[in-house]
Amino acid sequence: MGASILVAAISSAFGALLLSATGFIAAVLRADPFIGESGMLAAVLAIMSFLLIGVAVYVASIVTANTFATVIAGRTRRIALLRLIGASARSQRAEVARQGLVVGVIGAVLGLVGGTVASWAGIALATVALGIEGVEYAVVQPVLVLPATVVALTTWAAAWAGSRRVLTVTPLQALGGSVEASHDAFTRRGARNGAALTLFAIGGALLAGGIAIGLVSPLGVVVAFFGGIFSFTGLALGATLVMPPVLRLVGRIFGSSATARLAAENALRYPERSSRMAIGVVMGVTLVTMFAVALETVKAVLTTSAGGEAPAELSTLLDTFAGIMMGLVAVSAVIAAVGLVNLLTIGVVQRRRELGLLRALGVSTGQVRRMVLFEAAHITIAATATGLVLGIAYGWAGAQSLLGAVPMPPSFSAPTLVAPAVPWIPVVVIVIATAVLTLVAAVVPTRLATRVAPVEALAD
Repeated sequence: MGASILVAAISSAFGALLLSATGFIAAVLRADPFIGESGMLAAVLAIMSFLLIGVAVYVASIVTANTFATVIAGRTRRIALLRLIGASARSQRAEVARQGLVVGVIGAVLGLVGGTVASWAGIALATVALGIEGVEYAVVQPVLVLPATVVALTTWAAAWAGSRRVLTVTPLQALGGSVEASHDAFTRRGARNGAALTLFAIGGALLAGGIAIGLVSPLGVVVAFFGGIFSFTGLALGATLVMPPVLRLVGRIFGSSATARLAAENALRYPERSSRMAIGVVMGVTLVTMFAVALETVKAVLTTSAGGEAPAELSTLLDTFAGIMMGLVAVSAVIAAVGLVNLLTIGVVQRRRELGLLRALGVSTGQVRRMVLFEAAHITIAATATGLVLGIAYGWAGAQSLLGAVPMPPSFSAPTLVAPAVPWIPVVVIVIATAVLTLVAAVVPTRLATRVAPVEALAD
């Protein structure tokens, strides 16, 4: 549960840092004699803070739910044994939920303390570096408890959601092992698949509506925002249907060697496990790409509206804002990366018997290492490609719904169709970062995969 505590701590610390930073900025603005009375700036800062905290908590909740779902899949035999001696499924699920609450509280408290200390140090440094005088701001405030409370409750709820498989474990499974559901089993889950398709359809309709409204009013971005939430939630819920075709396509680039084929088949044979690993990375890449494309598109539109060259002050302001936003959104990507490392490690631990059997059949230690590395690369490449496509689409939809009513040359008339502007430097950084993530994520699992002797693994 260490990684789940880390995820909760990052989310809680991020919330404390963001609230402290925006509160300090608001205090600085209030001290300014010209803009101190602007209620609009304070409202915008508050809205941006809660939106970004909400995004981080959303990503953390999905990562946590996937972690607990993977843990439950590995505990199938233990849960079945308890069921066999009289324990009820609901009591077992309640136990998992209590573990989630404990994990959430520990992580939230650690994050609250760390975020508060970091906020105090950052504000003190900014005050000295920028020469700010006459501004008094108390770092320790009751409002900082809010994100920590939300993170703890969200982790509890995520553990409850991730443990739903406990209800389907039967005492008969005590005689077997811990096995993930197959692809055929997921294609027969009509209720879940129907809910995923419904959410995706609603989100698509809201996105289209937001783009249409954006042709006459910038308020279309609000409708498009909810469309993005609904559509991506549907995509995450139906990941076991969406990711296998992408994984199958990516698997072809690794060649036809035994280790490459084993890695590809492992990702396809049990889509729930691979989809849990991939969806977190998809979220992180989508968020970073979406903000990068949206901000670059806004900059391109403003530059075109200004006659081909935007004022230097405006360009500097937009670049600074883009850098700050990318840094803030990157926190969600870090949370997703922690989830990938954790799930890949848990997956290897739960497959000790399978890896031991491969070793007993003559697969060398080096081949097992390459297989685990190929699996990690397989999943991250598929997730990165999917995230880039979704990020560009969502970024364009956000920019179009916001700027569709802006008059553009040569006619300077609205409505306007905005072309997406893709900033290639952030895209290259994303690809390099995911490549590094693959190597880092595979270090611990590859060691675990080759540390146990074949006979010992088969005896588990």
